[in-house]
Amino acid sequence: MVTAESIHPFLGSCLEATHVDGFSGSFYKGKVRDNYITEDGKRILVTTDRQSAFDQVLGMIPLKGQALNQLSAWWFEHTKDIVPNHVISVPDPNIVVARNLKPIPIEMVVRGYLSGTTGTSAWKAYEKGERIYCGHRLPEGMVKNQPFEKPLITPTTKSDVHDENIDFFTVPESGIVTPQQWEVLVQATFALFARGQELAKKGGLILVDTKYEFGVDEEDGKIYVIDEIHTPDSSRYWKADTYEARLAAGQEPENFDKEFLRLWYTARCNPYKDPLPAMPDEFRIEVAQRYIESYELITGKTFELPDPDVQGRVEGVLRGLVG
Repeated sequence: MVTAESIHPFLGSCLEATHVDGFSGSFYKGKVRDNYITEDGKRILVTTDRQSAFDQVLGMIPLKGQALNQLSAWWFEHTKDIVPNHVISVPDPNIVVARNLKPIPIEMVVRGYLSGTTGTSAWKAYEKGERIYCGHRLPEGMVKNQPFEKPLITPTTKSDVHDENIDFFTVPESGIVTPQQWEVLVQATFALFARGQELAKKGGLILVDTKYEFGVDEEDGKIYVIDEIHTPDSSRYWKADTYEARLAAGQEPENFDKEFLRLWYTARCNPYKDPLPAMPDEFRIEVAQRYIESYELITGKTFELPDPDVQGRVEGVLRGLVG
C-alpha cells in the first residue's frame, strides 16, 4: 500500500507541464494532458499531474498522472474486444502513443444512478424539479444516488470551456454525426459501461457514471474510443460494500473518484463564482492516495513508485518519440 509518507517526497516534483526543444509537429495543451501531434500522424499524450474540476485547473496532485494513465491503459486493454481504441503503445507510465483521429464533438455520458454535484448533473436537474433530462423522462419519487431502472445516455457537447447537455433523441437529426455513426456510438457506450461495471464490481467498486469520447479515422470512417476510459477523472465510483446501508441512512456513498475533491471545494466556496482556495499539502496527498488506491482496486496490481525525477524521465522519453 502506498502511504502518505511515501507520497510526500513527490509534492515538489509534480509533472506540471512538458516541453521538447525543436519539436516540429503541433502541440496542444489540455486541462490534464499535453498533446504532441507528429508529422507521421500520431498523437502522443502525456498525462500530467494537473488536477482539473469546475472547468479549470486547480493545482497539482503528486503521481496522479501516472495512476491515471496506467489505469486508463488497463481499461483500454480490457475493452478492446468491444470497440477499437486509439492506443498504439504505452512507452512510459505517463505517456500513450495513439492514433491521431478526428474527435467526434459529443461526450457520451452514461449514468447508472441519479447523482452528481456539477451544473450539468442529473441530480441537480432533478432537485430543481426537472423531469425531462437530455430527452429522457425521469420518474417521480426518486432520491439522490438511487439507481435508474436501466442506464441512461445523457450526451453533452465537447468543449474546452463548459459542456452543455444534448437531447439524446435529437442527435441523429442534429448533423453533428450521421445516424449510422450515432448507432455505433450508442451501442459502444452501453457495452463499454456494462464491461466497466462488471470489472469494477470485482474490485469492490460501483461504476456509477462515466463519459466516453470517440474519434473517427477520416480515411476509412472507422470509429475508435479515445482520450481516457473509466478513470476517476472521467467516472464516478462508489464503494460497493457500504452503498446500500449509506443510501438507506440518507448518507452520501463512499466515493473513489474526484467527487471527494469537488465536495472539498463546494464546502468552502461556490467554485463557479468565488476565488478557489489553494489545496493544502495534506489534502493533495489524500487525493493522490485515492487515485492510487482506485488503480490498485480495479486492476489488482500494486502501484509502483517512480524515481523522483518524473519530469526528466518523461521528457527523455518524449525526446525519443518526437525528436
